Amino acid sequence: MGTAPDTEDQTGSFATGDTETTAKPSTSALGKAASSAADAVVHSAVRAAVGVTDASRNLADHAARNLTVIGRVYGVLVLLVGLVGVPYVGYSIVNGIHEFFIGRLRVDPLDLTFLLTCAQTLVAFVNAVSLIVFGVMLLRDMRKHAARWSYGLMAVTVAQGMLSLALQGLGPGVGLSVIQIAILVALAIALDPALIGERAVQRKLKRMDEHDEYIEAKGAGMLGRDPSGKGYVELNVFNVFWLFVIGCVGGLIVEEIYHLIFFNEWQDRAGLIWGPFSPIYGFGVVVLTMCLNRLWHANAILVFFASAIIGGCFEAFVAWFMQVAFGIIAWNYSNDWLPLFGGKTSGKYMVFWGLAGLIWLRELLPRILKFINLIPWKWRYALTAVALVLMLIDIVVTLMAFDCWYGRIAGLPQTSPVARFFGEHFGNAVMQQRFQTMSINPKWSGRG
Repeated sequence: MGTAPDTEDQTGSFATGDTETTAKPSTSALGKAASSAADAVVHSAVRAAVGVTDASRNLADHAARNLTVIGRVYGVLVLLVGLVGVPYVGYSIVNGIHEFFIGRLRVDPLDLTFLLTCAQTLVAFVNAVSLIVFGVMLLRDMRKHAARWSYGLMAVTVAQGMLSLALQGLGPGVGLSVIQIAILVALAIALDPALIGERAVQRKLKRMDEHDEYIEAKGAGMLGRDPSGKGYVELNVFNVFWLFVIGCVGGLIVEEIYHLIFFNEWQDRAGLIWGPFSPIYGFGVVVLTMCLNRLWHANAILVFFASAIIGGCFEAFVAWFMQVAFGIIAWNYSNDWLPLFGGKTSGKYMVFWGLAGLIWLRELLPRILKFINLIPWKWRYALTAVALVLMLIDIVVTLMAFDCWYGRIAGLPQTSPVARFFGEHFGNAVMQQRFQTMSINPKWSGRG
């Protein structure tokens, strides 16, 4: 009698112990199985991602190893141009200095035309040296470095074209600069490793029919981001061009609304012959993005002051160029708070540039990058190429219209077919109606 409970307890205890002992291995086995399954899934996903990455890298490397014949021919041409240009421009500089010291050449060091000529000569020398380096890079198949160098050459070419326009008007110098810019843009698209990698990834994903991965990457907003992580946006031709277009349109809308609210007047403030574009805001957006791209996560005060200085200097430069090249004054801030550079910018508008740069970098740029990524990949290249050509045509026609407008006001002969065409279709009344904020006077220009 006394042993029964003990036996039952022990039996119960043994039964419970067996159950626990049996349950623990079962739970442990299930946990190990689940962990193994999860590891297998992660391992498979990692292998798939690595496979896509390796495949895209292989495709990019293969594309980078095969420079086209056209690229090599262009490399030879720019190398020859640079090799001829460096001694020619160097001789011109040395000869000019010699002529000045022996008294054969008399110049006013403060004369605007003289200063512009010196700047043009210096830029021509830099361009010739840059062409030599660029040609060597192309011939040595250094695509990564050549792509970066092409962006610098674009800036030098733009400066050369603007100086030629300011001194000689619309002539061969401007035409050659436009042609070189077009070639450099095409080469940048073909040479830029980031764009090569993007195209390679898309081709691989299309062949593998991995639409889900593409949609996931697109939804995460990773396309177009700076892969190094140092900046926010990848500064390639596509992103920069669409940022320019959006800046042109958005800036024009904001300026017209601002003028309507504060001056109670609706005024057409477009900057190109065709379309709702104000290129000062387009170029301003591009300049701010390029200069501040690596400051996107920096202190807001630093971003504000950097934007104010960069935007103010850029606005003053544009006003100076318009006046020197065409005798056009589009704005004058002499009566505003803290006028600078003869009223070409002011403290008031530098504050506006600072706020605009801060809002652009922190709030608008991420959303606009996602908007740019909405362009389907199968249309992206064709659409961008067509839009870029149309924008270049609009800019060139506008510059030609300004040049002919200047010529008519200055009383220069308008006998060429181009001058007659612009006089007929874009006469003084048409130009004044289109560019309502601009005043033109040949005496304001820097042309000799």
